[in-house]
Amino acid sequence: MSDLIQEKLLQHQTALKQCRRCANMHGPVIISDPSVKPILLIGQAPGPHEAKVGKPFGWTAGKTLFQWFEQIGLDEAAFRQQVYMAAVCRCFPGKQLNKAGKRGGDRVPDADEIANCRPWLDTEIQLLQPQLLLPVGKLAISQFMAVNKLVDVVGQSHTLTLQGQSMAAIPLPHPSGLSTWHRMEPGKTLLQQALATIAAHPAWQNAVNSATNHSV
Repeated sequence: MSDLIQEKLLQHQTALKQCRRCANMHGPVIISDPSVKPILLIGQAPGPHEAKVGKPFGWTAGKTLFQWFEQIGLDEAAFRQQVYMAAVCRCFPGKQLNKAGKRGGDRVPDADEIANCRPWLDTEIQLLQPQLLLPVGKLAISQFMAVNKLVDVVGQSHTLTLQGQSMAAIPLPHPSGLSTWHRMEPGKTLLQQALATIAAHPAWQNAVNSATNHSV
C-alpha cells in the first residue's frame, strides 16, 4: 500500500512542478522530498532564496525552525526524511512595494493565489492521511482554524478532521528573523509548550525512533 501511495505522491509532485496558475508568483515550485510519513508541516510560501537550494525552509528561517525541532529529537536531515513539508503556496510571491515603490518584505499571497494552490495541499492530505499537522505561521494556521492572535492557538493541540481523517494540529509561530514573537514572552514560553506537545505525540516519537534506528 505504501508503495502505491509513494507512486501517487511522485505523480502528484510531477504535476505540481508544472503548475503555472498564478501570474504574479515567481517559480520554481518548491516541493518537499516525497516522504510518505504521517507528519505534515505547512508553511506560508517559499522565500526569495529557496530556489537556490530547491527545498522548503532552505534559508535563514529554516535554520531557526530546525533548531526548534532539534530540541525535541530531529535534526534538519532527519526531519526532512521523517516529515512531509508543504506550504499554503509553493512559489515565491515576490516582494511587496511600499508607497514610494521600493521593495519591502516578502509579499503575502492573496486569496486567489491561496485558493489556486489549495488543491495541491488537499491532495497531499488525502494521500498521506497525516496524524500530526504542524502549521507554521499565522497564514498557515488560519487555513485550518480561526486565529486572531497567536497566543490563542500556539502551545496547544487542536483536533481537526480533514478529508475524513482526524488529526492533531499543533501550531507554531513563524521562525522569520523579522519576527520577535517567538523570542519574547509569552511567545517564548508558548513555543516551548508547543514543542513539548509535539514531542509527546506518538507520530513524532515514532519519527524520532525511526531516525535513530536509521542512524545506528
